[in-house]
Amino acid sequence: MTLLRQPTILQDPVSFDHEGKAGYPSRSIGTILADLADDDPRIMAGSADLTWSTFLADFAERHPDRFVQAGIAERNMLGIAAGLASCGALPYVSTFSAFASLQSLDVIRNDAAYTNLPVRIIGTHTGVSMGYFGSSHHAIEDIGALRSIPNLTVLSPADHTATEALVRATVDASGPVYLRLGRGASGPDVYESQGEVVFGEAATVRRGSGVLVVATGITVHAARDAADALRAAHIAEPTVVDVHTIRPFPAEQIAALAAAHEVVVVVEDHMVDGGLGTSVITALSEHGVAVPVHRHGLRDFAIFGPPTHLYRYYGLDAAGIAVVVERAAQHPSAGPRVPLWGEADMRRELEAQQEADRVRKPEVVFE
Repeated sequence: MTLLRQPTILQDPVSFDHEGKAGYPSRSIGTILADLADDDPRIMAGSADLTWSTFLADFAERHPDRFVQAGIAERNMLGIAAGLASCGALPYVSTFSAFASLQSLDVIRNDAAYTNLPVRIIGTHTGVSMGYFGSSHHAIEDIGALRSIPNLTVLSPADHTATEALVRATVDASGPVYLRLGRGASGPDVYESQGEVVFGEAATVRRGSGVLVVATGITVHAARDAADALRAAHIAEPTVVDVHTIRPFPAEQIAALAAAHEVVVVVEDHMVDGGLGTSVITALSEHGVAVPVHRHGLRDFAIFGPPTHLYRYYGLDAAGIAVVVERAAQHPSAGPRVPLWGEADMRRELEAQQEADRVRKPEVVFE
């Protein structure tokens, strides 16, 4: 199946810039925390020189006496947060996910998780959403690294409504929490109310049959749109599930859902090894559910480029996910779990985008 889609415009401000510099949302993670801090004197916030890009500016303006600017020193910021938590504070500290997770792994493990302190780590711009900043800024291994740390809760909301619901759930949660937020600001809406998002439970976004699509974070809306397109084209009617609580993983729930379908497709803006797909496979194995699982995500370090280009290249937009789900539906129990989005698909998308960019390149006129 080929969905019609418009080529990405290179000058697209959402793709070619950090969130925040092209406009600030009316309600952000900083707004949510500032509202909570109005009634809870324990709540503090901190940034590693990214107050605007990670959307904490509203908190800093409204509660300057409870805001810590650590500078470009993410590990120090997390150490400060652990110290504050040990004194009774409830710190929410934020930076890009690549720096909040892998670069600071030992601090999370030793200062927050081992001591089981209520440190809240907000990692923004997950997966390949930092695009052209390259592998040093791509967070495609954070789920795999963090879900193995004892005491640590890992959350991955799909939109702003889910973000607010899960942030509110963390206020009284025990131990440290890692929040994995797409590009920082709210993406396309998935939920209408916070009541649809329950901590610890996967949320069914679309009900169907045959194929179960399991997604998390910024891939949920794309998986939903792919399911809608497949349904409209009378090709398949997949179920789409949002696993926003990655740890503790809702293993029994996912296993029961998988048992009611013929095949499972896991979609994640992350390496397929160690990520959401690995959790799904483990859950099915431990619950004795023999349903094929196809993992759709990254299999190597990502190439560089604007995020929207990368999502197309790796088949993580709605059109790409629709192709993968259709292929899974056509061959639900075929042989080994070979990738359903391969080199030929990526080469096709790259060539199509290069041609679109070449045609659209403005003519330079010298006066």
